[in-house]
Amino acid sequence: MSQSTRVVVVGAGAIGSFYGAILKRAGCHVSVVLRSEYEAVKADGFQIDSPLGELSYRPDAVYRDGDTPEGEADYVICCVKVLPSIDRGALIKPWVGEHTRIVLIENGIDIEREVADALPNNPIISCLAFIAVSRVAPGKIEHKAFGSLTMGAWPEGITDACRDIAERFEAGGIDVKLSDAVVGERWRKSLWNTPFNPLSVLAGGADTVTLLDTPGGEALARAMMAEVCAVAAADGHPMPEDAIDKNIAGTRKMPAYINSMALDYLNGRPMEIQAILGNVVALAEQHGVSTPRLTTMQVALAMRDRLAAASG
Repeated sequence: MSQSTRVVVVGAGAIGSFYGAILKRAGCHVSVVLRSEYEAVKADGFQIDSPLGELSYRPDAVYRDGDTPEGEADYVICCVKVLPSIDRGALIKPWVGEHTRIVLIENGIDIEREVADALPNNPIISCLAFIAVSRVAPGKIEHKAFGSLTMGAWPEGITDACRDIAERFEAGGIDVKLSDAVVGERWRKSLWNTPFNPLSVLAGGADTVTLLDTPGGEALARAMMAEVCAVAAADGHPMPEDAIDKNIAGTRKMPAYINSMALDYLNGRPMEIQAILGNVVALAEQHGVSTPRLTTMQVALAMRDRLAAASG
């Protein structure tokens, strides 16, 4: 791979630093933009413990917000959390040139529109990451398993840019699935995330075994998943008839798993409730689909947030 491919990773936390490492191993010029941990990464780079082998690396450049980029990036990879308090379009705009392609490796439904509205002349590649990775100290990352990406052009199609960046990720050692209907792929991931992530928060950070084995727990999860299916179908992305059964069976095969939103809750970090749950409820309202359980969960979480804000 040519080292002339210039990549800027905005939001180089656990996810961003990992995929930056993959592209660095593929021979790309990889820069990172950090809000925190700048000094640690500037001094020592990223130390990554991974079953994929040696992934630790020093970025070719380490930037802070407000710095001036050196040369135009071929790809800007955005890995920040999708939160109402973060204007992602404004955050990545300084790093986007006339010919830059934008790659979103982020969770949630309908998360591309905000960036597309802010940067309408730059094509967007939307990605879903299937990975277990966490930050354990400043600049130190533990990659436990997986790492594959599903990606496609937004809102649909597979472009030459998709094929190009996919080839680079694959050269770095991960599997990539290209999809010409990436919004449908987001809905398929949402079928699990939208019920299980917020539900685990309402249950105080509960793991998957607790959620499914509590009397009535599996029935509640299935009912919420059925509501997600109904919204997805109304949005033009119907699920297979056995999708719920397969998701429940797969969840039962896993050891007790605390999902990422539950971990954010337990550690007092901001949670992607709007992207994962709120946007689904909003689309349900737009399409006239009844989602009583998902809506109840959203209101209950809003109450929790209001109480937490009032208590300081």
